[in-house]
Amino acid sequence: MNNKIKWLREKIRGLDMQGMIVSNPVNIRYLTGIDAEGILLITRKENHYITDSRYIEEVRSIITIDDEIIVHNASDVNSYDYENFFSFCENVGFEETYITYNTYKNYMQRYKANRLEETENILEKQRMIKDENEIELLKKACELTDNCFSYITKFIKIGMTEKQIAFEIEKYFFEHGAEDLSFKTIVASGKNSSMPHAKATDKKIENGDPITIDFGCKYKGYCSDMTRTVFAGFVPDNIKPVYDLVLKNQLQTEKDMKDGASIRMLFKNVDNDFRLHGYSFVHSLGHGVGLDIHERPFISYSNDSTLKENMVVTNEPGIYLPGEFGVRIEDTALITKSGCINLTKSDKNYIIVGTNNYASNIIN
Repeated sequence: MNNKIKWLREKIRGLDMQGMIVSNPVNIRYLTGIDAEGILLITRKENHYITDSRYIEEVRSIITIDDEIIVHNASDVNSYDYENFFSFCENVGFEETYITYNTYKNYMQRYKANRLEETENILEKQRMIKDENEIELLKKACELTDNCFSYITKFIKIGMTEKQIAFEIEKYFFEHGAEDLSFKTIVASGKNSSMPHAKATDKKIENGDPITIDFGCKYKGYCSDMTRTVFAGFVPDNIKPVYDLVLKNQLQTEKDMKDGASIRMLFKNVDNDFRLHGYSFVHSLGHGVGLDIHERPFISYSNDSTLKENMVVTNEPGIYLPGEFGVRIEDTALITKSGCINLTKSDKNYIIVGTNNYASNIIN
């Protein structure tokens, strides 16, 4: 049997459940590789995937004999079949943080299970630790992102719009093997860079603008995430101290990230240093990356857990001065026993675009 499904069966058995309804498409892809509409039923003895006729051929081409999954056309499954999937199951798990209350009621009526039990995000928690294949796919997504960054820094010219740059980034990804975008590309220049999640606009790049570029792609389902703040023409003197402070903390966090590191302390160290210099830290220090662009663990003060080997997380301190400018530097990193390995490897020194020149950035 598929090792991930085998693990899930053992896990729900330990929770005194005899089956589980998996409806989150990301969790289904994690367990089976299937990326098509449908629902996965882990029953007492068998595994069933119910989809509609549009996806039957695709699903059957993905699963193998080892998966031990029976595929059903939803139009061929009647009420009697649904009621018998969980026969003799006292407790059936469901994904309480994914489905709506209306879907919950529908499950109760359709499957006639004695009790639907919350599974407390067991799949999302398991997805935090990546296996060798997942790490290789994440590395590939990050390599594509580094290559895109190298390309886009040569492409950007003063007078271009944020939308033009964002479009070129997305075009590059699709032309070089990406399956999709990790998220909508952020290109924010000048005053727009003070908004952490700004949308690309028709604003033209001006000489002296900081340009925050936050972007990533999906490769075979797995995401990358990287942010760099670059400069059009030259680096303004008033921005240099802020950039240096952000970079100092990003590099220090990179040194501190390892198996067993306190997530709360990672955040607190950056927050304290920012406050010492008169700045606020307005978002988390990072998040897990995998099949979802934002997944566990979330690196914030409210998280009192620790990093574990083979987690893949972002490291993204940022400072934002409303109406003036913002600076964010972000990498996707693999946690190891002794430290972390950046999967995104692009330069973090001052990068000047529009003239294709790079400037040295010395951190004291």
